Amino acid sequence: MNIDLTGKLAVISGSSTGIGYAIAEGLAAANANIVINGRHQDKVIAATERLQKTYPNVSIQGITADLSTASGADDLTCAVPKADILINNAGVYETKKFAEITDADWQKIFDINVMSAIRLSRHYHPLMMKENWGRIVFISSESAVNIPVDMIHYGMTKTAMLAIARGLAEASVGTGVTVNSVLPGPTRSEGVISFFAKYAAEQGVSQEHVEKEFIKQHRPSSLIQRLATVEEVANMVVYACSQQASATNGAALRVDGGVVRSIV
Repeated sequence: MNIDLTGKLAVISGSSTGIGYAIAEGLAAANANIVINGRHQDKVIAATERLQKTYPNVSIQGITADLSTASGADDLTCAVPKADILINNAGVYETKKFAEITDADWQKIFDINVMSAIRLSRHYHPLMMKENWGRIVFISSESAVNIPVDMIHYGMTKTAMLAIARGLAEASVGTGVTVNSVLPGPTRSEGVISFFAKYAAEQGVSQEHVEKEFIKQHRPSSLIQRLATVEEVANMVVYACSQQASATNGAALRVDGGVVRSIV
């Protein structure tokens, strides 16, 4: 399958590292022009320069903005008034017992994971509708289905993303605009690698051992019995953004390694 997004402009929130950067790289490989976003200017600049060096024939723009705030979202949409593709990837997570999750914790994770996606979608979706073509992808998680007991607030935000994505897909009926969600499972992103490396050093074991034990204890239903790579997640997202995915709409596309024990 030859995915060609020449001439399309893709905005990827939270894309200076991790899954977001891998998505940016995958879309750039398909000849899309890219807008990198993050909260830290140094990381945004580094990611932009790195991607431009790899893909010199496409336009790579970096926008530093905190999308958990209305002003941050305005900064991005003012800098990039129109886009053909929107990837709502910005997000954070933390492990915390339910009784210890404060009101501030709930609000912070909701603002970053959910409100950032709402604000950007609210701006770009109507413009896509006018053009009768567009792709919006929400990066949710298998935690939206399997709510983790030590991250209930995180799971809640990922479930909320599924609801918003499906609602927007319904609002796009009969048009060339599609809205889908992608549900990664445990993924070997920079943050996860750093966490496992630190834990491995503290325990005096290899990082490979820590990863295997994590899957065994916390995701025993995984069919691949390993962490996914960021590129494996990005591949699904790139497909959902393609011309070829025009009949894929309102879907929750799993890249969870089979963690969710369901046939649908």
